[in-house]
Amino acid sequence: MTGAMSLESTLARISAIEVALTPPQTSTGGVGATQSTGSSASSPSSPVSSTSGSSTSFSRLLNQAALGSSTASTAGLGAVEAARTQIGQAEFPPGSNESPRIAEYRSAVQGAVVGPWCADFASWCAAQAGIPLGENGEGFQSVGALWEWAERSGRAIPASEGSPAPGDLIVWGSEHVGIIESVDPDGTIHTIEGNSSDEVAQRTYGPGESGATGFVRLG
Repeated sequence: MTGAMSLESTLARISAIEVALTPPQTSTGGVGATQSTGSSASSPSSPVSSTSGSSTSFSRLLNQAALGSSTASTAGLGAVEAARTQIGQAEFPPGSNESPRIAEYRSAVQGAVVGPWCADFASWCAAQAGIPLGENGEGFQSVGALWEWAERSGRAIPASEGSPAPGDLIVWGSEHVGIIESVDPDGTIHTIEGNSSDEVAQRTYGPGESGATGFVRLG
């Protein structure tokens, strides 16, 4: 797998994403689906809030990465931008782990079947940014398998050993995964998560309150 993408190539890919993907329709989340090993239907700990927008703009994050003032990777920020286009996409019918858009997320994972889809969503966002997950770009439906790959490839950052950055994946054991949209100076983490209350949703976790196992650096 190649290293981090250049800023120019990432900007070009982000532009292509914005053209290719239509903005999501506003949708309400359904009832919570049953959790199962591999991912979960809702965030594993109660967030401080669910927000309609990020406290830090994508352009600002990209500029920070270019100037070296942030540990965010331009590749990871491309995954964030892809995730933003999907906010509000929800299961239909509620609790089914299914919809036409969710089926598209599964297309980024080899052998994926209908089921909890947070890792499908993370795999799809990474693929849209040109950084497919897995040794062969196969994607992951299992959160546990995603973390194991991150450990093998040197991308895993245990929460006890490092800090998150925009564009990282945030992992809770083998249960749930999201994408870090931004991190405030005080350590507050803003995420975009698939299969969070049956939809793609923005979540916010106060300093030290996420309960995450660790982070996966994509770039």
